[in-house]
Formats: sequence, C-alpha cells, structure tokens
Amino acid sequence: MEDSYAIELRGITKRFGSVVANDHIDLAVKKHEILSILGENGSGKTTLMNMIAGIYRPDEGSIYVNGKEVFIHSPLDAYALKIGMIHQHYKLVNVFTALENILLGLNGPLLLDMKQIKSDIEAICSKFGFSLQLDRKIYEMSVSEKQTVEIVKALYRGADILILDEPTAVLTPQEIKSLFAILRTMRDDGKAVVIITHKLNEVMELSDRVAVLRKGVYIGSVHTADATADSLTEMMVGEKKSLNIQRPRPHDTCDRLRVEHLTVYTKDGIKAVDDASFTARAGEILGIAGIAGSGMKELMDAFAGVQHAAGGRITVCGRDGVERDITNRTPRQILRSGAAISYIPEDRLGMGLVGSMGMTGNMMLKTYTDGAGPVIRRTGPRVLAEKMRRFLEIVTPGTEYPVRRLSGGNVQKVLLGREIASKPDVLLASYPVRGLDINSSYTVYDQLTAQKECGAAVIAVIEDLDVILELCDRIIVLNNGRITGIVDAYTATKEQIGKLMTAGRYSA
Repeated sequence: MEDSYAIELRGITKRFGSVVANDHIDLAVKKHEILSILGENGSGKTTLMNMIAGIYRPDEGSIYVNGKEVFIHSPLDAYALKIGMIHQHYKLVNVFTALENILLGLNGPLLLDMKQIKSDIEAICSKFGFSLQLDRKIYEMSVSEKQTVEIVKALYRGADILILDEPTAVLTPQEIKSLFAILRTMRDDGKAVVIITHKLNEVMELSDRVAVLRKGVYIGSVHTADATADSLTEMMVGEKKSLNIQRPRPHDTCDRLRVEHLTVYTKDGIKAVDDASFTARAGEILGIAGIAGSGMKELMDAFAGVQHAAGGRITVCGRDGVERDITNRTPRQILRSGAAISYIPEDRLGMGLVGSMGMTGNMMLKTYTDGAGPVIRRTGPRVLAEKMRRFLEIVTPGTEYPVRRLSGGNVQKVLLGREIASKPDVLLASYPVRGLDINSSYTVYDQLTAQKECGAAVIAVIEDLDVILELCDRIIVLNNGRITGIVDAYTATKEQIGKLMTAGRYSA
C-alpha cells in the first residue's frame, strides 16, 4: 500500500519558540492525485509544505518518500528526492531569460550543450501543454508566464511531487483554466500535486482530495466528490458559517469621486495609468479588476496622494456638498483640505501601519498633529483601539502590543478599523483580503458593505473574480493602464471580465 504514496508525513511537529505551528501531523499524498491543503491563516499549511521543500526542518516526526524514510535538510535535498515547490512569490532573476532561470543553480559540465538542453525543455513544454519563450527575459513576462517558468524549472529538475502555494492568486479566469488543465495532465502522468489555496470553488473544481488543518492540527482528509464548500468551511473553522456575501442594492447615490483623463507614470518613467476617466458613487462598491501590473496600484496611490499624476484631475465631492480638487496633493494636504479619504494599501505594514507600534499608536497616526501643545493625548486613541479590538474581534495580547507580531488577518483588521473610524466619504481598499482566511475575509466584506450603506464610495481592488462579482456593484477593468470595460457586477460574468483584462481599449 505504501508504494501508492508519493509522500507521507508521520507525527510531524514544528515549533517556533512557544508557538506550535504543526502539531503531530499525519498526512499522505498519493501518486496520480491532486491534493488541496485548506486552513485558516496561521493553521500551519505553508509551514508544513516548507518542511517537505527543505526550507524548514521538523522538530519531531518522519517524512517518507515512495515508502522510504528521508531527511530533507535543504531545497537541494528536496530536488534530489524529486520534490519541487512553487512559492507564491516567485524565485526568479528578472534580468535573466526563462532558459537561464531554469538552468540557474544546476550542477553540470562547464560547457553546456544548449541545443540539447533547449530540446529537452521544449519536450517538457510539449508534453504538459506549456507555452513558453525560452529566450524571453523574466521582466518582459506576465504573471502566468513567470509561473510557467517556475513549474518548468521544477519539472526539468525531475520533480514528481509538485507543491504550489496560492497558484491562482493573480491569474485571469482563462489563465486559471489553462493551469488546471496542465495540473490534471501532470496528475495523469503519475505526479503528485499539492496546492495551498483559500478559494473553495477552485478546490471543488480541481482537487481529488482535500486535507484540512486547524490551528496547527490535522483535522482530516475528505474526497472532494463527497464534500461541499459549507462542509469544508465547517472543518476549517470548527463551526458552520454562511458563505453568502450580503450585497444590498445602492440607494441615494451621487458622485463622490470623479476622475478625468488621469495619467500616472511609475518612478521608472513607465506609463501605468493612461487617460482614465470614471466616477465612483456614494452608496456603491466600485471594484477594480486587472492582472498584476495593469496600473491598479498607481491608480489607488494617486487617489490617496502617494503617487504624482502627470495629467488629469481628481475631485472629491464630500457629504458637505463641497467639491475639492485633490490632484497631486499629499496625504496630509488632502486631510487638511477636508476631503475625507481613507486608504487601505496593499502593503499593510510598509505603508499602512507602523509595525513596532501597538494599536493605540497606529490609531493616532492621522490625528497626532491635531492637538495643541507638545503633549500628545493618548486617551482617545486608546479608547478607539479598544473599541475596534472588540468590534472587529482582533486577537492581540493588548492594544500596546506591536502589530507586526500579529497574524496577517489581525493586522488587516487593525488597518481597516483605523480607516473606517474616520467615517470617510471615499474608502480605498487594495487587495483587502489577500492572504486572509475565510473568517477574516468575511469580516472585511461586511465592513466594506457597511461603509457603502453609510454613504461612502468604496473603491476596492480585488483579485478573486468570484468575490468581485458577488461583492461589488460596478467593476472597472484595467489592462496595461487603460480602462477596457466598466460593467454591471450584477450581470457580468468571469469570462467577460477575463477577456477585458487582456483586451484592447474600451469604448463606451
């Protein structure tokens, strides 16, 4: 029976100080199988897979590959055992070609037979259905092409066990469909495929079995055919939870933010936003969709005063009836102008919060210059921090505990709590649930909807097309900095949005 298993984990335990990340986990992955690993943030999924990939070593337990006990001390040991891991953040050298990245780090003769090597790699691509230009530089590639390089790199090294961490996070529906077809071909070829993901619909579509972790403990495995999204959620969180996003229809709408012919360049002089014009309305959630690098970040940063606009105009229409031109104003100038804009940036700790400070200190960041005199009053922010801790169920030892030590979901809740506390006219949210578990994600969805109901215009960049269609009222699609579509989220489809994400310029 053991011969049917590609890899087995027996009693695997991993500790980081007093924290037990994995607690005596028994898990097996079969050959000819796609296994999904599910669990909330902090459940130990990536830690467990990193031990298989040689990045961490288990404190206790044993790992078996093809029925034999092995000791994996490094990624090189993992490759020797035909194990490859595709991380969420790719490990590629941007200025190298695809071919150079595939060969990087391999042992071999000083003089390489490049013709034979190319032929071998092209044979792999042909066998599994990859489309890859080997002589193309990484920086010229799309996200899906970079992912293809990582997978081909693992296969060229002989991987029979492939682990993918959040493989569809920034792919279009068409790219996801292509990836799934490739993974199924790999499974049929006898390989064992493990994916870590938060997207239950993809788990149900792709995997053969699902293994669930909760707080570092292995809860169990089920055949996907015997599971539902609700049953898997209950296994993950330990209780039943509704998976429906509440979306009340917009009412009493009016213009809150107007964008006219906005053009933004990156710091490298590349045009990131090209002549964008649209309006965000009070009482609606306006979603922004696009593949990575399509200009979403620069667009949101321009609204928040972080990025300089080369042309165009941004106007905020407040609840007080006053229109304010905020084009190229700094965040402090925007705040002092009376324009009530709140921003939840993609980089939570880098841009949104000060990691070494607690909740109280971070609540003060927007208001510390408002008081008179040299003494900063902490009573109000401390009360607000405690209120948000209870309201959003933020798990922290205390409001003075450094936020960088909190889990990703709790860091996001701290940032969300501070921004909604200012009762904004416009709430900007970039990837508000990226990397968050189901409980934390639905808390964020509920709060975005609550702001919409309070009369704010909510503008959200969301990578999960299922979520953007269920949460938003209208959706703007960007491709290479240009708006290729503005669609009604109540009637649009994933396929329609996916095509717009790779289409030409939109004409209304």
